[in-house]
This record gives sequence, C-alpha cells and structure tokens, in this order.
Amino acid sequence: MATSTGTPRPDSITPAAPAPEPGAAAPAAHPSRQADLPSGQISRLGIAAVVVTVVLWASAFVGIRAVGPRFSPGALTLGRLAVAAVVLGLVVLPTFRKAATLPRGREWWPILAYGVMWFGGYNVALNAAEHLLDAGTAALLINVNPILVAVMAGIILKEGFPRWLIIGSLVAFGGVAVIALGSGQRSTADVAGVLLCLLAAALAAVSVIVQKPVLRKLPAAQATWYGILIGALCCLPFSGQLVAEVQAAPLPATLGLVYLGVFPTAIAFTTWAYALSLIDAGRLAATTYLVPGTTILISWLVLGEIPTVWGLVGGAICLVGVALTRRRPRRRTPAGA
Repeated sequence: MATSTGTPRPDSITPAAPAPEPGAAAPAAHPSRQADLPSGQISRLGIAAVVVTVVLWASAFVGIRAVGPRFSPGALTLGRLAVAAVVLGLVVLPTFRKAATLPRGREWWPILAYGVMWFGGYNVALNAAEHLLDAGTAALLINVNPILVAVMAGIILKEGFPRWLIIGSLVAFGGVAVIALGSGQRSTADVAGVLLCLLAAALAAVSVIVQKPVLRKLPAAQATWYGILIGALCCLPFSGQLVAEVQAAPLPATLGLVYLGVFPTAIAFTTWAYALSLIDAGRLAATTYLVPGTTILISWLVLGEIPTVWGLVGGAICLVGVALTRRRPRRRTPAGA
C-alpha cells in the first residue's frame, strides 16, 4: 500500500517550489501534496498505485459475487467499512502526533461530502443494484463514471478537455459496452436497478472531484480513513442486520467480507487517493475502464469462469482506450527553428 509517511520523493519527480516572499513563512512540505505531473514524470510508486487500485477493485466484484447472497447491501457496506476502518486506523493513528496534518474548520466539509457520498452512498447503491441487474448491465452503467469525472474535472478543476482523453475515454467505454453485451447474461433491466447504478456512478464521480483538493493538504491514507469512518457512521442503521447475517453466514463468507474490507477498501481506496494526488482526475478515472476486463481475468483464475470471446475483445479495446488517454498532443515546432 502506497501511503505517505513523511519520506520525501526523489527530486526528479517533484516540481521545484517557488521561493517564498520575504517575510512569509515557508510552506510545510508533504510528500503527497504536489501538483499534477505529466504522465512521463509520474513516479513508479504512482504507477504501482494505479495498478494495485485496478486489480483490487476488480477483485471486489468477484468477492461481492461470492458473499453477496449472504449479506444485504447495507450490512455488506457496513461490514467492509468497519474492517477497513480498523486496518487503516493502525496506519493512520500513529501519525496524529503531526498536528499540522489535521483538518480544521471548513476543511472538514469536503471530507464529510465524499465520506457520505462515496464510502456510504455509492457502496450501498451499487450493492443494491447488483441484486436487480445482471453483471454486464451493471458494468456498463457504472462505467459512465469516468466520463462524468472527465467532464466535471474539465469544468470544476480546470483540467480542460484534452483531445486524446476524450477519444480514449470513448474507445474504452466502447470496450466496456462490448464486455457488457457479450457477458452471456440476459435479464430485464429493472428500472430501479438502472437508477441505482447511475446514482452510484454519479456519487463516485462527484466524490473524486471533491476529494482531489483535499489531497493537496492531507496524506492519502489519512484522507481515505476519514472518509471510511464517515461512511461507516452513515451505515450504522444496518448494524443489526450485519450482526444477524454474520452469525448466520458460513466462515468462508465472513472471511470474504474481511477480504473486501482490507484489500478493495482499505488498501485500494488509499492507493487511489495517492494516485489522485499525482495525476489529473480525468486521466486517472479513465484507468478504471480496465476494471471490468481485469474482473474477467480474476474470475477466470479464481472461480474458473472461462471468459467469452466478447469479454476478451472488450478488454483489449479498453486497454487501447486507456493507452490513448495517456497520449500527449504533439508540440508544434516554431517556424524557423
């Protein structure tokens, strides 16, 4: 898990900070608080964080598929968040002696926002939607999220609308559509399930935009832990269901719940936050188009579910699309140079 503990990054990947004005106090440096870097200058840890996030989030779909019949949507969310809060708290709490990293006053508002929307609302809505929709339809609807992030990041975060980001996002979305259409599962798309999926995608997209500025002030692990705690508090009304369902569930299902809390939640959301502190929100969100294809591969290896030709083709298209989002426009050579 890539977390910030105060060790500086190599100078080659950290932009030089402007000299402070005379009489002004020098800003406190923190390794997770730096400007977005071009793709060629992203640290190896940043790239590793993206890979870990994609793989673990993809594994969550397999885990939910395995334990979902034993746990209701709200109880599953609360269980994941409770486990994640304990595990990540072991990392975050020892850093509290550094009081300068604690949020103050209005700095709590965006943390409360993404804690409620992403860790609470998104997970409950998605879990509920997957009880009503087949996996292909759910995957297609949830992957509206990167497009929403790219649009909002361009408008709100002033990241603009790079041509290759738009082209690559559309290509990758087409790959997800191929995976969904070829999933081999056919069911009537329940209106409530569709609306829940779209709600989950919208909540996640808004949360990414809200979280981005927070990561300029807080370490990734700390920002994630606060969100997990807030989401867990929102899900406390499901505590009675969680206790009853854990008591009735077999041991493998309970261990699956613990896995979902430790890996796709505590670790993956932290590595996501770390990567988001380094990369434009729109470009980073586009990497999540790789999640459905990665889920197919994990299902193949773990559950023995042989992927369809459509799944393989769609996964390859997603890879091409994500690669296109990483392209940079060619610089025009000045006349006479």
